[in-house]
Amino acid sequence: MPHLKKFNDAISKKILALSVTVGIVAGLGSILFYTLLHLASSIFLECICGLSLPSPAGELPLIELPFDPPKSLRRWLLILIPTLGGLLSGLIVYTFAPEAEGDGTDAVIGVIHNQAGKIRGRVPIIKTIASAITIGTGGSAGREGPISQIGAGFGSSIAQRLKLSPKERELLVICGAAGGIGSIFKSPFGGALFGIEMLYKRDYEVEAFIPTIISSFVAYSIFASVTGWQPIFIAPLYTFNPLELPFFAILGIVAGLLSILYVKIFYELRDKFFKKLEFSNYVKPAVGGLLLGLMAFFFPYVLGPGYGLAQLALEGKLALSILLILIFSKMVATSLTIDSGGSGGVFGPSVVIGAALGGVLGGIFHMMFPTVVVKPEIFALVGMGAFFAGSAKVPISAIIMVSEMTGDYNILIPAIL
Repeated sequence: MPHLKKFNDAISKKILALSVTVGIVAGLGSILFYTLLHLASSIFLECICGLSLPSPAGELPLIELPFDPPKSLRRWLLILIPTLGGLLSGLIVYTFAPEAEGDGTDAVIGVIHNQAGKIRGRVPIIKTIASAITIGTGGSAGREGPISQIGAGFGSSIAQRLKLSPKERELLVICGAAGGIGSIFKSPFGGALFGIEMLYKRDYEVEAFIPTIISSFVAYSIFASVTGWQPIFIAPLYTFNPLELPFFAILGIVAGLLSILYVKIFYELRDKFFKKLEFSNYVKPAVGGLLLGLMAFFFPYVLGPGYGLAQLALEGKLALSILLILIFSKMVATSLTIDSGGSGGVFGPSVVIGAALGGVLGGIFHMMFPTVVVKPEIFALVGMGAFFAGSAKVPISAIIMVSEMTGDYNILIPAIL
């Protein structure tokens, strides 16, 4: 059986051992990144601006600052802090590692396709610092892009030190990216699938699957042993009701259409605005931060990743008007942050947008059909997976990741729709 032989040959003892090593390093990198993110957010947003954004139920800061936040919100600082954060992040990135700008996921794909898995050793360090500054000062960006590049960078560095072949090096890059994503989202299986799905290379699936799973689970174990084993989000209890399937289908259609709008806004702002700005590259993140800050002056919820808002949507604690504003403002805010060169992920906010969309439609369906749609909050949960899958174009891993992030596998059937 040639396929079985190929599978056994691909999973060598050396690669299995190295996948464990990469998982350990990726897990430690996730802990550092997570800690710096919370520290930066506590200093810049809470202690300086007086803005306390909600957190997901399953996330606790590892470091508590001994400072009391201001008693009132300093709105004018919401304009200044993201601007300064963008400038500082831009200076660091474009001075030391220009390839660390922007999302990070596309950079990993490019490294595998065009550079045989070679990433400079400084890239994961610069990406960690720049992303912590960007997101910690209010940048509307996710963690998945930075941590995928951080983990991939560690995997590449290990492979280069050991002088592995290009194919083995690329495999460790995949393992590192999956380990980073699987750990920081507490989604080891989904992180592994995400690491494989995003490559668009079928010939790597057999060889990458087992090592990627190992790296992701090892990284997750390291990360969760420090930050806690609970899922990131606490979802409402839910029993599957077949009568709700038509409503979930409608949610899926709307999520697909809005994910197209999200992608269009993202590329339009990048190509027709930021690329045409006659500023130095390191200044552009400050421009994005300034525009984001002006939005935050009127609607502070656009700042940061927004995972706490997704938690409130899951609990049904946000008004439909707030959820509706959040859907479109988060699309623009994330595009401003990433398109300008800010260091952060583009897909993480899609989870928040999806939760807001699901919350809006779930609330409407509940008002129209209260005996059928009994728990409208569950639509926020399904919306997270639907919008994430549509915008990231990784449907299988998106559904699995949201299930693991919430600890609820009852959404698999409605989410698949």
